Amino acid sequence: MFATKFQNLHTRGILLLIATTLIWGTTFPVLKETVVSITPMPLIAIRFALAALVFAPWLRHLNARLLRDGVLLGLVYLASYITLTIGVETISAGRAAFMLSLNVFLVPVLGLFLGRRLQMMAVFAAGLAIAGIGIMSWEGGGFSIGDLWVFGGAFSYAIYILLLESATLRHPPLALSAIQLFFVAGVTVLWTAPEMMTQLPAIASHWGQLLYLSLVVTALTTITQAVAQQWVSAHETALLYTLEPVFAAIFSFWLLGEQFGERGFIGAGLILTAMVLSQSQASIAQWLGAKLPSKTPLLESTEVSR
Repeated sequence: MFATKFQNLHTRGILLLIATTLIWGTTFPVLKETVVSITPMPLIAIRFALAALVFAPWLRHLNARLLRDGVLLGLVYLASYITLTIGVETISAGRAAFMLSLNVFLVPVLGLFLGRRLQMMAVFAAGLAIAGIGIMSWEGGGFSIGDLWVFGGAFSYAIYILLLESATLRHPPLALSAIQLFFVAGVTVLWTAPEMMTQLPAIASHWGQLLYLSLVVTALTTITQAVAQQWVSAHETALLYTLEPVFAAIFSFWLLGEQFGERGFIGAGLILTAMVLSQSQASIAQWLGAKLPSKTPLLESTEVSR
């Protein structure tokens, strides 16, 4: 009975995370039109400011512990955004996508410092996913400072995934999301206010795109991620996020006419195979966890995702 209930919640979390990556995949075509007129940092500030307003009602649940965890998550999330933005200015988007996907491997490795077990199937699945993204998007060129910045973004986001997994066990997801968004919005608005003032005409002419990026891409996915990670482990979450470049390639082909060639299909196939392997392992672990006594290491290792 308990195993069936948990499996249903786990499946619901998987579907929410897939929906999250699907929405993220639509971001590229929208940004393609918007960044022509609005520079990146003001765009980030507007996205988070509008998204934060949606969560204003949940600030009434504010307490010291929630504030501490929400600000910490917001700080790490903002760090990943900034480092990735700086890196993408000096290397291609495809190369950045590959570097960012390293959080698939970084999450289970960093989990070792939290006493997690590094399961070989998770490592193998992560390797397949990274190879898939590499085939889809890697392009030539030597190692540069931009690669280091993007690696910093991947490292920061891996920490964010692990912190969020823990924080969602202690706080209501919507209240936690509210603190994160208001923190990031406050910092970025103060940082870019002078620059935003010079771009008001461009901002006014792109309200449709800005509302979509703020309310759907930022606010909605913040909710789906926080809710889903109550039931899905951190390493599974990181692996599922490798679907983002797959969906991005599909939407870019559909909306922008960009080609999705043989390498793209091979890479997407490897990513989907990695997902199936990871979920097969997760299902076995959850079933055994429900059967074994509460003191077994396997059950203890799966409790973090509940």
